[in-house]
Amino acid sequence: MTTTRTIRANGIALNVATAGQGPALLLLHGFPHTWQIWEPVLAALAQRFTVIAPDLRGLGDSERPESGYTAMDVVQDMVALLDVLEVSGTDVVGIDLGTPPAFLLAATHPERVRRLVVMESLIGPLPGAEDFLRGGPPWWFGFHSVPGLAESALAGNEASYLDFFLQAGTLGDGVTPEFRKAVHTAYRGGPALRAAFEHYRAFADSGRQIVRALAASRLRVPTLTIGAAPVGDATYRQLEPVTDTLSGVVLDNCGHIIPQHRPELLLEALNGFLV
Repeated sequence: MTTTRTIRANGIALNVATAGQGPALLLLHGFPHTWQIWEPVLAALAQRFTVIAPDLRGLGDSERPESGYTAMDVVQDMVALLDVLEVSGTDVVGIDLGTPPAFLLAATHPERVRRLVVMESLIGPLPGAEDFLRGGPPWWFGFHSVPGLAESALAGNEASYLDFFLQAGTLGDGVTPEFRKAVHTAYRGGPALRAAFEHYRAFADSGRQIVRALAASRLRVPTLTIGAAPVGDATYRQLEPVTDTLSGVVLDNCGHIIPQHRPELLLEALNGFLV
């Protein structure tokens, strides 16, 4: 059974879903997602783990602060959340926007992270993603990064814009109706969009945080990269030179929103790594 509650951590109110029992497993979603992205795999994971699936700051039903949207800000939220829940160590899984903070959590707090799984996102400016970026970064990165622009342009058209990502991210197969409804609700209106796009506007600062973390130490935590379309093995290539214990898999015929598009493939990969 999944329950949701509001937990104050690092000075903000986070909406957090939990399920199951056993060792902790922290799941970090991306854009345009909420914690419900994990629902197709949550029941199976809850048979082995105490699953902790927060809405990231500014997203879903979590509070929308005016500032503080770097990857390290999210890391501090997660450390504070684990403290409130009295969790000393956890496995961590991140997808899309959740990948950089998942990486930074493992890199800067290795004593809190047993194993790390990162999916379908680049790790800031690290080398290795040249093939993925050959045509330039995704167009929406620039659109989202201009303060005030995207939320103004999208006013009243949020649903069609969000559906573009939901359909493209599953190779046209679509997401569950429940998840689509949750996304449409979560990202409706200027304040919700503004908070979401602040994560993109913080990309440069987040990239510098990643570089500083790796200047201090290699990534010591055992790590798995899971790629699909379109990121493929780019994340693996980025992490290979800087990670002590790394494995990677690219899922066939799988779109970007892996938990919604191919939950059975994701569970297979996770069950083989989170042992």
